Amino acid sequence: MPAPIAEGTVPWPAEFARRYLAAGYWAGRPLGDLLREAADRTPHAPALVDGATRFDHAELADRAAAAAARLRGLGLAAGDRMVVQLPNGWEFVVLTLACLRAGVVPVMALPAHRRTELSHLVGHAEAAAIAVPDTLAGFDHQRLAHELGVRRVLVAGDELAPGSLDLRALCAPGQDAPGQGAPGPGLGPTELHGADVAVFLLSGGTTGLPKLIARTHDDYAYNARASAEVAGVGPDTVYLVNLPAGHNFPLACPGILGTLLAGGKVVLVPSPEPARAFATIAAEGVTHTAAVPAVAARWLEHAVAHGAGQLRTLRVLQVGGARMPDELAWRVRPVLGATLQQVFGMAEGLLNYTRLDDPEEVICTTQGRPMCPADEVRLVDEQDRDVPDGEAGSLLTRGPYTPRGYYRAPEQNARAFTPDGWYRSGDICRRTRDGNLLVEGRDKDQINRAGEKISAEEVENLVYRLPSVAQVAAVAMPDPDLGERVCVYVVGRPGAEPTLDEVRASMERAGVARFKLPERLVLVDELPVTKVGKIDKKALRADIARRLTAEPDMARRG
Repeated sequence: MPAPIAEGTVPWPAEFARRYLAAGYWAGRPLGDLLREAADRTPHAPALVDGATRFDHAELADRAAAAAARLRGLGLAAGDRMVVQLPNGWEFVVLTLACLRAGVVPVMALPAHRRTELSHLVGHAEAAAIAVPDTLAGFDHQRLAHELGVRRVLVAGDELAPGSLDLRALCAPGQDAPGQGAPGPGLGPTELHGADVAVFLLSGGTTGLPKLIARTHDDYAYNARASAEVAGVGPDTVYLVNLPAGHNFPLACPGILGTLLAGGKVVLVPSPEPARAFATIAAEGVTHTAAVPAVAARWLEHAVAHGAGQLRTLRVLQVGGARMPDELAWRVRPVLGATLQQVFGMAEGLLNYTRLDDPEEVICTTQGRPMCPADEVRLVDEQDRDVPDGEAGSLLTRGPYTPRGYYRAPEQNARAFTPDGWYRSGDICRRTRDGNLLVEGRDKDQINRAGEKISAEEVENLVYRLPSVAQVAAVAMPDPDLGERVCVYVVGRPGAEPTLDEVRASMERAGVARFKLPERLVLVDELPVTKVGKIDKKALRADIARRLTAEPDMARRG
Protein backbone atom coordinates (compact mmCIF):
# COMPACT_ATOMS: atom_id res chain seq x y z
CA MET A 1 0.00 0.00 0.00
CA PRO A 2 1.27 3.55 -0.67
CA ALA A 3 2.24 5.75 2.21
CA PRO A 4 -0.34 8.05 3.82
CA ILE A 5 -0.83 11.25 1.88
CA ALA A 6 1.25 13.44 4.22
CA GLU A 7 4.07 11.00 4.89
CA GLY A 8 7.34 12.13 3.36
CA THR A 9 6.24 15.74 2.96
CA VAL A 10 7.59 18.66 4.99
CA PRO A 11 4.73 20.72 6.47
CA TRP A 12 4.77 24.45 7.09
CA PRO A 13 5.35 25.21 10.79
CA ALA A 14 2.07 25.65 12.68
CA GLU A 15 2.64 29.35 13.32
CA PHE A 16 3.08 30.03 9.59
CA ALA A 17 0.06 27.90 8.67
CA ARG A 18 -2.14 29.83 11.12
CA ARG A 19 -0.85 33.11 9.70
CA TYR A 20 -1.54 32.15 6.08
CA LEU A 21 -5.04 30.92 6.93
CA ALA A 22 -5.87 34.03 8.93
CA ALA A 23 -4.65 36.29 6.11
CA GLY A 24 -6.84 34.47 3.58
CA TYR A 25 -4.01 33.14 1.45
CA TRP A 26 -5.12 29.62 2.26
CA ALA A 27 -8.77 28.62 1.92
CA GLY A 28 -8.50 25.45 4.02
CA ARG A 29 -10.47 23.58 1.35
CA PRO A 30 -9.77 21.14 -1.50
CA LEU A 31 -8.90 22.68 -4.85
CA GLY A 32 -11.43 20.42 -6.55
CA ASP A 33 -14.24 21.98 -4.50
CA LEU A 34 -13.11 25.48 -5.44
CA LEU A 35 -13.06 24.55 -9.13
CA ARG A 36 -16.54 23.02 -8.91
CA GLU A 37 -17.91 26.16 -7.26
CA ALA A 38 -16.32 28.32 -9.96
CA ALA A 39 -18.04 26.19 -12.61
CA ASP A 40 -21.37 26.59 -10.82
CA ARG A 41 -21.09 30.38 -11.08
CA THR A 42 -20.90 30.34 -14.90
CA PRO A 43 -22.19 26.88 -15.91
CA HIS A 44 -23.00 27.69 -19.53
CA ALA A 45 -19.93 29.78 -20.32
CA PRO A 46 -17.29 28.11 -22.53
CA ALA A 47 -14.60 26.39 -20.46
CA LEU A 48 -12.40 24.18 -22.65
CA VAL A 49 -11.54 23.98 -26.34
CA ASP A 50 -9.37 21.27 -27.93
CA GLY A 51 -9.82 21.39 -31.68
CA ALA A 52 -13.42 20.39 -32.39
CA THR A 53 -13.99 19.32 -28.75
CA ARG A 54 -15.72 21.99 -26.67
CA PHE A 55 -17.05 21.88 -23.12
CA ASP A 56 -18.81 24.55 -21.11
CA HIS A 57 -18.10 24.81 -17.39
CA ALA A 58 -21.03 22.59 -16.44
CA GLU A 59 -20.02 19.79 -18.81
CA LEU A 60 -16.37 20.00 -17.78
CA ALA A 61 -17.37 19.78 -14.11
CA ASP A 62 -19.69 16.87 -14.85
CA ARG A 63 -16.97 14.94 -16.66
CA ALA A 64 -14.50 15.64 -13.85
CA ALA A 65 -16.95 14.43 -11.21
CA ALA A 66 -17.81 11.29 -13.19
CA ALA A 67 -14.14 10.53 -13.82
CA ALA A 68 -13.36 11.05 -10.15
CA ALA A 69 -16.01 8.53 -9.20
CA ARG A 70 -14.67 6.06 -11.77
CA LEU A 71 -11.15 6.46 -10.41
CA ARG A 72 -12.46 5.43 -7.03
CA GLY A 73 -14.35 2.61 -8.70
CA LEU A 74 -10.98 1.37 -9.95
CA GLY A 75 -9.84 1.14 -6.36
CA LEU A 76 -7.85 4.38 -6.29
CA ALA A 77 -8.17 6.19 -2.97
CA ALA A 78 -7.27 9.63 -1.70
CA GLY A 79 -3.50 9.78 -1.42
CA ASP A 80 -2.79 7.29 -4.20
CA ARG A 81 -0.44 8.63 -6.87
CA MET A 82 -0.91 8.60 -10.63
CA VAL A 83 1.87 9.48 -13.06
CA VAL A 84 0.27 11.67 -15.75
CA GLN A 85 2.17 11.78 -19.04
CA LEU A 86 -0.29 13.26 -21.50
CA PRO A 87 0.04 15.76 -24.33
CA ASN A 88 -1.98 18.96 -24.46
CA GLY A 89 -5.54 17.73 -24.89
CA TRP A 90 -8.93 17.70 -23.20
CA GLU A 91 -8.11 14.36 -21.56
CA PHE A 92 -5.29 16.00 -19.57
CA VAL A 93 -7.62 18.67 -18.19
CA VAL A 94 -10.51 16.36 -17.31
CA LEU A 95 -8.21 13.82 -15.66
CA THR A 96 -6.39 16.48 -13.66
CA LEU A 97 -9.65 17.93 -12.38
CA ALA A 98 -10.89 14.42 -11.59
CA CYS A 99 -7.77 13.69 -9.55
CA LEU A 100 -8.24 16.91 -7.60
CA ARG A 101 -11.83 15.88 -6.87
CA ALA A 102 -11.00 12.30 -5.88
CA GLY A 103 -7.84 13.11 -3.92
CA VAL A 104 -5.68 11.03 -6.29
CA VAL A 105 -2.39 12.89 -6.60
CA PRO A 106 -1.19 13.45 -10.17
CA VAL A 107 2.57 13.30 -10.72
CA MET A 108 3.13 15.64 -13.66
CA ALA A 109 5.51 13.93 -16.06
CA LEU A 110 6.37 15.38 -19.47
CA PRO A 111 5.58 13.82 -22.87
CA ALA A 112 9.32 13.89 -23.62
CA HIS A 113 10.17 11.63 -20.67
CA ARG A 114 11.24 8.10 -21.41
CA ARG A 115 12.07 4.95 -19.42
CA THR A 116 14.76 6.49 -17.21
CA GLU A 117 12.61 9.36 -15.95
CA LEU A 118 9.32 7.45 -15.81
CA SER A 119 10.67 4.45 -13.92
CA HIS A 120 12.16 6.85 -11.37
CA LEU A 121 8.86 8.72 -10.96
CA VAL A 122 6.80 5.53 -10.71
CA GLY A 123 9.11 4.11 -8.06
CA HIS A 124 9.68 7.26 -6.03
CA ALA A 125 6.00 8.17 -5.96
CA GLU A 126 4.88 4.53 -5.50
CA ALA A 127 2.44 5.19 -8.32
CA ALA A 128 -0.77 3.16 -8.34
CA ALA A 129 -1.61 4.21 -11.91
CA ILE A 130 -0.19 5.89 -14.99
CA ALA A 131 -1.97 7.81 -17.75
CA VAL A 132 -0.36 8.00 -21.20
CA PRO A 133 -1.25 8.46 -24.88
CA ASP A 134 -1.16 5.33 -27.03
CA THR A 135 1.56 6.78 -29.24
CA LEU A 136 2.96 10.27 -29.68
CA ALA A 137 5.47 11.46 -32.28
CA GLY A 138 6.15 7.85 -33.22
CA PHE A 139 6.91 6.67 -29.67
CA ASP A 140 4.89 3.83 -28.11
CA HIS A 141 4.03 5.31 -24.69
CA GLN A 142 1.47 2.59 -24.02
CA ARG A 143 3.97 -0.23 -24.35
CA LEU A 144 6.46 1.49 -22.07
CA ALA A 145 3.76 2.17 -19.48
CA HIS A 146 2.97 -1.55 -19.27
CA GLU A 147 6.65 -2.41 -18.98
CA LEU A 148 6.96 -0.16 -15.91
CA GLY A 149 4.90 -2.58 -13.84
CA VAL A 150 2.13 -0.17 -12.86
CA ARG A 151 -1.09 -2.08 -12.24
CA ARG A 152 -3.51 0.43 -13.79
CA VAL A 153 -2.53 1.83 -17.19
CA LEU A 154 -4.94 4.45 -18.52
CA VAL A 155 -4.52 5.19 -22.22
CA ALA A 156 -5.82 8.06 -24.35
CA GLY A 157 -6.00 6.87 -27.93
CA ASP A 158 -7.67 4.66 -30.49
CA GLU A 159 -5.40 1.61 -30.17
CA LEU A 160 -5.70 0.07 -26.72
CA ALA A 161 -3.44 -2.85 -25.84
CA PRO A 162 -4.67 -5.75 -23.68
CA GLY A 163 -4.82 -4.62 -20.07
CA SER A 164 -5.12 -0.92 -20.91
CA LEU A 165 -8.00 1.11 -19.52
CA ASP A 166 -9.78 3.55 -21.82
CA LEU A 167 -9.03 7.03 -20.46
CA ARG A 168 -11.53 8.69 -22.79
CA ALA A 169 -14.31 6.43 -21.54
CA LEU A 170 -13.28 7.14 -17.97
CA CYS A 171 -13.59 10.88 -18.73
CA ALA A 172 -17.02 10.52 -20.38
CA PRO A 173 -20.06 12.42 -19.07
CA GLY A 174 -21.74 11.21 -15.91
CA GLN A 175 -23.01 7.83 -16.83
CA ASP A 176 -21.60 4.37 -16.30
CA ALA A 177 -18.55 3.53 -18.43
CA PRO A 178 -18.23 -0.24 -18.89
CA GLY A 179 -15.06 -1.68 -17.44
CA GLN A 180 -14.05 1.53 -15.73
CA GLY A 181 -15.71 1.12 -12.37
CA ALA A 182 -19.14 2.59 -11.78
CA PRO A 183 -19.59 6.15 -10.53
CA GLY A 184 -22.47 5.04 -8.34
CA PRO A 185 -24.96 7.51 -6.87
CA GLY A 186 -22.30 10.14 -6.19
CA LEU A 187 -18.66 10.64 -5.54
CA GLY A 188 -19.12 10.67 -1.82
CA PRO A 189 -16.84 12.37 0.70
CA THR A 190 -13.10 12.22 0.18
CA GLU A 191 -12.31 13.98 3.47
CA LEU A 192 -9.66 16.07 1.77
CA HIS A 193 -8.15 19.03 3.60
CA GLY A 194 -6.33 22.10 2.44
CA ALA A 195 -3.07 20.75 3.84
CA ASP A 196 -3.26 17.52 1.81
CA VAL A 197 -1.10 17.11 -1.27
CA ALA A 198 -2.94 18.14 -4.45
CA VAL A 199 -0.27 17.56 -7.08
CA PHE A 200 3.37 16.53 -7.43
CA LEU A 201 5.40 18.80 -9.69
CA LEU A 202 8.90 17.94 -10.85
CA SER A 203 11.98 19.85 -9.82
CA GLY A 204 14.49 21.08 -12.34
CA GLY A 205 17.22 20.20 -9.89
CA THR A 206 20.94 19.68 -10.15
CA THR A 207 21.29 16.31 -8.47
CA GLY A 208 20.31 13.66 -10.96
CA LEU A 209 16.71 12.68 -11.66
CA PRO A 210 13.83 15.04 -10.78
CA LYS A 211 12.73 15.49 -7.20
CA LEU A 212 9.03 15.63 -6.37
CA ILE A 213 7.53 18.90 -5.17
CA ALA A 214 4.44 18.34 -3.08
CA ARG A 215 1.99 21.19 -3.68
CA THR A 216 -0.96 21.24 -1.30
CA HIS A 217 -4.55 22.19 -2.05
CA ASP A 218 -4.07 25.35 0.00
CA ASP A 219 -0.85 26.56 -1.54
CA TYR A 220 -1.59 25.56 -5.15
CA ALA A 221 -5.07 27.10 -5.13
CA TYR A 222 -3.51 30.34 -3.94
CA ASN A 223 -0.76 30.00 -6.56
CA ALA A 224 -3.41 29.87 -9.31
CA ARG A 225 -5.85 32.44 -7.87
CA ALA A 226 -3.26 35.10 -7.11
CA SER A 227 -1.52 34.57 -10.45
CA ALA A 228 -4.85 35.10 -12.20
CA GLU A 229 -5.34 38.38 -10.38
CA VAL A 230 -1.84 39.65 -11.23
CA ALA A 231 -2.28 38.64 -14.88
CA GLY A 232 -5.68 40.29 -15.23
CA VAL A 233 -7.50 36.99 -15.77
CA GLY A 234 -11.27 36.97 -15.34
CA PRO A 235 -14.49 35.52 -16.78
CA ASP A 236 -13.79 37.10 -20.18
CA THR A 237 -10.30 35.57 -20.43
CA VAL A 238 -9.42 33.12 -23.18
CA TYR A 239 -6.14 31.43 -22.22
CA LEU A 240 -4.08 29.54 -24.81
CA VAL A 241 -2.04 26.57 -23.57
CA ASN A 242 0.81 25.97 -26.01
CA LEU A 243 3.56 24.86 -23.61
CA PRO A 244 3.40 21.32 -22.14
CA ALA A 245 0.39 21.45 -19.83
CA GLY A 246 2.08 19.50 -17.02
CA HIS A 247 4.52 22.34 -16.41
CA ASN A 248 3.75 24.63 -13.48
CA PHE A 249 3.74 27.70 -15.75
CA PRO A 250 0.81 26.72 -18.06
CA LEU A 251 -0.88 24.69 -15.34
CA ALA A 252 -1.26 27.25 -12.57
CA CYS A 253 0.55 30.56 -13.22
CA PRO A 254 -2.34 31.28 -13.81
CA GLY A 255 -2.61 28.73 -16.60
CA ILE A 256 -5.38 26.17 -16.78
CA LEU A 257 -6.35 26.19 -13.11
CA GLY A 258 -6.25 29.96 -12.65
CA THR A 259 -8.35 30.53 -15.76
CA LEU A 260 -10.98 27.96 -14.74
CA LEU A 261 -11.14 29.33 -11.20
CA ALA A 262 -11.82 32.77 -12.71
CA GLY A 263 -14.57 31.41 -14.99
CA GLY A 264 -12.59 31.87 -18.21
CA LYS A 265 -11.97 29.65 -21.23
CA VAL A 266 -8.93 27.43 -21.79
CA VAL A 267 -7.82 26.63 -25.35
CA LEU A 268 -5.30 23.85 -26.02
CA VAL A 269 -2.90 23.42 -28.93
CA PRO A 270 -0.29 20.67 -29.20
CA SER A 271 2.71 22.97 -29.62
CA PRO A 272 3.68 26.65 -29.88
CA GLU A 273 4.33 26.42 -33.63
CA PRO A 274 3.64 30.02 -34.75
CA ALA A 275 1.31 29.47 -37.73
CA ARG A 276 -1.10 27.24 -35.80
CA ALA A 277 -0.85 29.28 -32.59
CA PHE A 278 -1.60 32.54 -34.44
CA ALA A 279 -4.55 30.98 -36.29
CA THR A 280 -5.96 29.63 -33.01
CA ILE A 281 -5.57 32.99 -31.29
CA ALA A 282 -7.61 34.57 -34.09
CA ALA A 283 -10.28 31.83 -34.22
CA GLU A 284 -10.86 31.64 -30.45
CA GLY A 285 -10.28 35.27 -29.48
CA VAL A 286 -7.37 34.38 -27.21
CA THR A 287 -6.55 37.13 -24.70
CA HIS A 288 -3.72 35.56 -22.66
CA THR A 289 -0.97 33.03 -23.25
CA ALA A 290 2.43 32.03 -21.90
CA ALA A 291 5.70 31.29 -23.67
CA VAL A 292 9.37 30.70 -23.01
CA PRO A 293 11.86 33.16 -24.58
CA ALA A 294 12.70 30.83 -27.48
CA VAL A 295 9.01 30.60 -28.40
CA ALA A 296 8.52 34.35 -28.04
CA ALA A 297 11.46 34.89 -30.41
CA ARG A 298 9.88 32.58 -33.01
CA TRP A 299 6.55 34.39 -32.70
CA LEU A 300 8.27 37.74 -33.22
CA GLU A 301 9.99 36.43 -36.35
CA HIS A 302 6.72 35.01 -37.67
CA ALA A 303 4.87 38.28 -37.02
CA VAL A 304 7.54 40.29 -38.83
CA ALA A 305 7.39 37.93 -41.83
CA HIS A 306 3.62 37.38 -42.00
CA GLY A 307 2.04 40.17 -39.97
CA ALA A 308 0.38 40.18 -36.55
CA GLY A 309 -3.18 40.74 -37.68
CA GLN A 310 -4.29 37.43 -36.15
CA LEU A 311 -3.25 38.65 -32.69
CA ARG A 312 -5.76 41.50 -32.39
CA THR A 313 -7.42 39.98 -29.31
CA LEU A 314 -4.17 39.08 -27.52
CA ARG A 315 -3.81 41.32 -24.47
CA VAL A 316 -1.09 39.63 -22.40
CA LEU A 317 1.92 37.55 -23.39
CA GLN A 318 3.60 36.04 -20.34
CA VAL A 319 7.22 35.01 -20.82
CA GLY A 320 9.14 32.92 -18.29
CA GLY A 321 11.15 29.75 -17.82
CA ALA A 322 14.37 31.64 -18.52
CA ARG A 323 15.39 35.28 -18.67
CA MET A 324 14.13 37.02 -21.78
CA PRO A 325 16.81 39.15 -23.49
CA ASP A 326 15.96 42.83 -23.10
CA GLU A 327 16.17 43.45 -26.83
CA LEU A 328 13.42 40.86 -27.44
CA ALA A 329 11.31 42.21 -24.60
CA TRP A 330 11.27 45.70 -26.10
CA ARG A 331 9.85 44.28 -29.36
CA VAL A 332 6.82 42.49 -27.91
CA ARG A 333 4.39 45.43 -27.74
CA PRO A 334 5.40 47.09 -31.04
CA VAL A 335 5.43 43.81 -33.02
CA LEU A 336 2.80 41.61 -31.35
CA GLY A 337 0.57 44.34 -29.93
CA ALA A 338 0.27 42.66 -26.52
CA THR A 339 1.49 43.66 -23.08
CA LEU A 340 4.51 41.64 -22.02
CA GLN A 341 4.41 40.17 -18.53
CA GLN A 342 7.74 38.79 -17.42
CA VAL A 343 7.42 35.83 -15.05
CA PHE A 344 10.30 34.62 -12.91
CA GLY A 345 9.41 31.70 -10.73
CA MET A 346 9.88 28.06 -9.92
CA ALA A 347 7.83 24.93 -9.41
CA GLU A 348 9.10 25.06 -5.83
CA GLY A 349 6.94 28.12 -5.21
CA LEU A 350 7.93 31.78 -5.45
CA LEU A 351 6.51 33.69 -8.42
CA ASN A 352 7.59 37.14 -9.51
CA TYR A 353 5.64 39.12 -12.10
CA THR A 354 5.97 42.46 -13.79
CA ARG A 355 2.60 44.17 -13.41
CA LEU A 356 0.47 45.00 -16.42
CA ASP A 357 0.50 48.71 -15.55
CA ASP A 358 4.25 48.92 -14.89
CA PRO A 359 6.26 51.39 -16.95
CA GLU A 360 7.63 49.84 -20.14
CA GLU A 361 11.16 50.18 -18.75
CA VAL A 362 10.27 47.91 -15.82
CA ILE A 363 8.39 45.43 -18.02
CA CYS A 364 11.23 45.08 -20.52
CA THR A 365 14.28 45.14 -18.27
CA THR A 366 13.29 43.33 -15.05
CA GLN A 367 11.80 39.97 -14.12
CA GLY A 368 9.20 41.42 -11.79
CA ARG A 369 8.54 41.35 -8.08
CA PRO A 370 6.93 38.85 -5.71
CA MET A 371 3.27 38.06 -6.27
CA CYS A 372 2.24 37.90 -2.62
CA PRO A 373 2.76 40.36 0.26
CA ALA A 374 3.76 37.38 2.41
CA ASP A 375 6.52 36.27 0.03
CA GLU A 376 9.83 36.63 1.81
CA VAL A 377 12.88 37.13 -0.41
CA ARG A 378 16.51 37.47 0.58
CA LEU A 379 19.56 37.97 -1.62
CA VAL A 380 22.67 36.74 0.16
CA ASP A 381 26.40 36.32 -0.34
CA GLU A 382 28.38 33.10 0.08
CA GLN A 383 28.13 33.40 3.87
CA ASP A 384 24.34 33.89 3.75
CA ARG A 385 24.71 37.57 4.61
CA ASP A 386 22.13 39.87 3.02
CA VAL A 387 23.47 42.05 0.22
CA PRO A 388 22.21 45.60 -0.36
CA ASP A 389 19.91 46.51 -3.24
CA GLY A 390 21.79 46.72 -6.50
CA GLU A 391 24.29 44.01 -5.61
CA ALA A 392 24.08 40.45 -6.89
CA GLY A 393 23.20 37.72 -4.44
CA SER A 394 21.81 34.19 -4.25
CA LEU A 395 18.04 34.13 -3.86
CA LEU A 396 16.45 32.60 -0.75
CA THR A 397 12.69 32.57 -0.29
CA ARG A 398 9.80 31.29 1.77
CA GLY A 399 6.09 32.04 1.77
CA PRO A 400 2.52 30.69 1.62
CA TYR A 401 3.01 28.78 -1.66
CA THR A 402 6.68 27.80 -1.32
CA PRO A 403 6.86 24.31 0.25
CA ARG A 404 9.40 23.63 2.99
CA GLY A 405 11.02 20.58 1.41
CA TYR A 406 10.99 18.00 -1.37
CA TYR A 407 9.08 14.74 -1.02
CA ARG A 408 11.12 11.99 0.66
CA ALA A 409 14.44 13.70 -0.03
CA PRO A 410 16.16 14.44 3.31
CA GLU A 411 19.66 14.76 1.85
CA GLN A 412 18.56 17.17 -0.88
CA ASN A 413 16.45 19.10 1.63
CA ALA A 414 19.46 19.61 3.85
CA ARG A 415 21.22 21.29 0.92
CA ALA A 416 18.28 23.15 -0.63
CA PHE A 417 16.59 24.49 2.52
CA THR A 418 17.96 26.35 5.52
CA PRO A 419 17.05 25.09 9.01
CA ASP A 420 14.51 27.92 9.32
CA GLY A 421 12.75 27.06 6.07
CA TRP A 422 14.30 29.30 3.42
CA TYR A 423 14.50 27.67 -0.02
CA ARG A 424 17.80 28.17 -1.84
CA SER A 425 16.61 28.67 -5.40
CA GLY A 426 20.07 28.76 -6.95
CA ASP A 427 19.27 31.97 -8.84
CA ILE A 428 21.65 34.94 -8.79
CA CYS A 429 19.64 38.17 -8.78
CA ARG A 430 19.87 41.88 -8.15
CA ARG A 431 17.04 43.88 -6.57
CA THR A 432 16.18 47.37 -7.77
CA ARG A 433 15.12 50.17 -5.43
CA ASP A 434 11.49 49.61 -6.38
CA GLY A 435 11.69 45.91 -5.46
CA ASN A 436 11.94 44.31 -8.90
CA LEU A 437 14.40 41.51 -9.52
CA LEU A 438 16.94 41.17 -12.31
CA VAL A 439 18.01 37.57 -12.90
CA GLU A 440 21.71 37.29 -13.71
CA GLY A 441 22.28 33.54 -13.75
CA ARG A 442 22.47 30.43 -11.62
CA ASP A 443 24.74 29.24 -8.86
CA LYS A 444 23.46 25.67 -9.28
CA ASP A 445 24.86 23.12 -11.70
CA GLN A 446 21.99 23.20 -14.14
CA ILE A 447 21.35 23.80 -17.84
CA ASN A 448 18.22 25.71 -18.86
CA ARG A 449 17.34 24.64 -22.41
CA ALA A 450 14.30 26.62 -23.58
CA GLY A 451 12.83 26.47 -20.07
CA GLU A 452 13.58 22.77 -19.52
CA LYS A 453 15.89 22.46 -16.52
CA ILE A 454 18.52 19.75 -17.04
CA SER A 455 20.69 18.36 -14.26
CA ALA A 456 24.35 18.37 -15.27
CA GLU A 457 24.94 15.52 -12.83
CA GLU A 458 22.31 13.35 -14.54
CA VAL A 459 23.93 13.93 -17.95
CA GLU A 460 27.38 13.15 -16.55
CA ASN A 461 26.21 9.91 -14.93
CA LEU A 462 24.82 8.74 -18.26
CA VAL A 463 27.92 9.68 -20.25
CA TYR A 464 30.11 7.81 -17.75
CA ARG A 465 28.44 4.59 -18.91
CA LEU A 466 30.59 4.69 -22.06
CA PRO A 467 33.78 2.68 -21.51
CA SER A 468 35.76 5.21 -23.57
CA VAL A 469 35.04 8.02 -21.08
CA ALA A 470 37.48 8.64 -18.25
CA GLN A 471 36.07 11.98 -17.05
CA VAL A 472 33.14 14.13 -18.09
CA ALA A 473 31.71 17.50 -17.15
CA ALA A 474 28.41 18.81 -18.52
CA VAL A 475 27.94 22.57 -18.72
CA ALA A 476 25.57 25.09 -20.20
CA MET A 477 26.51 26.32 -23.65
CA PRO A 478 25.01 29.73 -24.54
CA ASP A 479 22.60 29.69 -27.45
CA PRO A 480 20.75 32.62 -29.05
CA ASP A 481 17.61 30.59 -29.75
CA LEU A 482 17.18 28.29 -26.73
CA GLY A 483 19.13 30.23 -24.11
CA GLU A 484 21.38 27.29 -23.29
CA ARG A 485 22.23 23.89 -24.73
CA VAL A 486 24.08 20.94 -23.22
CA CYS A 487 27.83 20.73 -23.83
CA VAL A 488 30.00 17.93 -22.46
CA TYR A 489 33.75 18.14 -21.88
CA VAL A 490 35.23 14.66 -22.03
CA VAL A 491 38.60 13.15 -21.15
CA GLY A 492 38.85 9.91 -23.12
CA ARG A 493 40.58 6.77 -22.00
CA PRO A 494 43.93 5.94 -23.64
CA GLY A 495 43.40 4.97 -27.26
CA ALA A 496 39.71 5.86 -27.22
CA GLU A 497 38.01 9.08 -28.26
CA PRO A 498 34.21 9.03 -27.83
CA THR A 499 32.21 11.01 -30.36
CA LEU A 500 29.11 13.12 -29.89
CA ASP A 501 27.08 10.62 -31.91
CA GLU A 502 28.20 7.78 -29.63
CA VAL A 503 27.29 9.76 -26.52
CA ARG A 504 23.85 10.67 -27.85
CA ALA A 505 23.15 7.12 -29.04
CA SER A 506 24.13 5.71 -25.64
CA MET A 507 21.82 8.11 -23.83
CA GLU A 508 18.96 7.36 -26.20
CA ARG A 509 19.39 3.64 -25.54
CA ALA A 510 19.16 4.42 -21.82
CA GLY A 511 15.70 5.88 -22.44
CA VAL A 512 16.37 9.55 -21.69
CA ALA A 513 14.29 12.53 -22.80
CA ARG A 514 15.79 13.93 -26.01
CA PHE A 515 16.07 17.48 -24.67
CA LYS A 516 18.79 16.24 -22.30
CA LEU A 517 21.07 14.95 -25.08
CA PRO A 518 24.37 16.87 -25.43
CA GLU A 519 24.61 19.06 -28.51
CA ARG A 520 28.36 19.57 -28.47
CA LEU A 521 31.28 17.49 -27.23
CA VAL A 522 34.72 18.90 -26.49
CA LEU A 523 37.61 16.45 -26.05
CA VAL A 524 40.27 17.65 -23.60
CA ASP A 525 43.37 16.14 -22.03
CA GLU A 526 42.26 17.13 -18.55
CA LEU A 527 39.48 19.03 -16.82
CA PRO A 528 40.28 22.22 -14.91
CA VAL A 529 39.84 22.08 -11.15
CA THR A 530 39.36 24.63 -8.40
CA LYS A 531 41.70 25.11 -5.46
CA VAL A 532 39.75 22.53 -3.47
CA GLY A 533 39.99 19.98 -6.27
CA LYS A 534 36.48 20.24 -7.73
CA ILE A 535 35.92 20.43 -11.49
CA ASP A 536 35.88 24.12 -12.36
CA LYS A 537 32.56 24.47 -14.19
CA LYS A 538 32.92 28.24 -14.29
CA ALA A 539 36.12 27.89 -16.31
CA LEU A 540 34.46 25.41 -18.67
CA ARG A 541 31.47 27.69 -19.26
CA ALA A 542 33.86 30.52 -20.07
CA ASP A 543 35.80 28.23 -22.40
CA ILE A 544 32.78 27.16 -24.43
CA ALA A 545 31.64 30.77 -24.70
CA ARG A 546 35.07 31.70 -26.11
CA ARG A 547 34.97 28.78 -28.54
CA LEU A 548 31.55 29.80 -29.84
CA THR A 549 32.73 33.37 -30.31
CA ALA A 550 35.80 32.20 -32.20
CA GLU A 551 33.86 29.64 -34.25
CA PRO A 552 30.50 31.27 -35.02
CA ASP A 553 29.79 28.91 -37.91
CA MET A 554 30.56 25.73 -35.96
CA ALA A 555 27.77 23.25 -36.61
CA ARG A 556 25.75 22.32 -33.56
CA ARG A 557 23.27 19.55 -33.00
CA GLY A 558 19.77 20.61 -32.20
